[in-house]
Amino acid sequence: MVLALSQAVRHTVCKEVRPMPRPKKCRRVCQMPRWKEFLPTEGSACNPAVILTVDEFEAIRLIDRQGFSQEECSNYMQVARTTVQAIYTAARKKLAEALVDGRPLRIEGGDYQLCDGSEEFCACGGCRRHRIGCMKPTDEEDCCDENCHTAG
Repeated sequence: MVLALSQAVRHTVCKEVRPMPRPKKCRRVCQMPRWKEFLPTEGSACNPAVILTVDEFEAIRLIDRQGFSQEECSNYMQVARTTVQAIYTAARKKLAEALVDGRPLRIEGGDYQLCDGSEEFCACGGCRRHRIGCMKPTDEEDCCDENCHTAG
């Protein structure tokens, strides 16, 4: 009887304790992309678009265009190197899908925060100029910064 009760209590305790997921950190983005949509010149434009998030775009821009290492990119975007690696891998997969399959590519959404221009080093050289194209701030519970944008 005591053994059965002990097992029942242990089972109940295990059910009640659930780890909370870590809140998602906003990734720092220097600027909004100038062009937000790319369409293939041939074929059907009615194929569903591949969606590249703004933070994925930023990882591609920093690593492939600016020549940052993943470590430098992670410091700049203010996230872990493993997070940058995951963002970069997802972005490259999406780019390959759009190019190989001839699908439209659209850049939108994601969890990001536009830099405010107060950083000592900025990859674009003028963050305040690029904030004009900024999306409206959201009332996201996970991030209290007014410059943080979260989209589904």
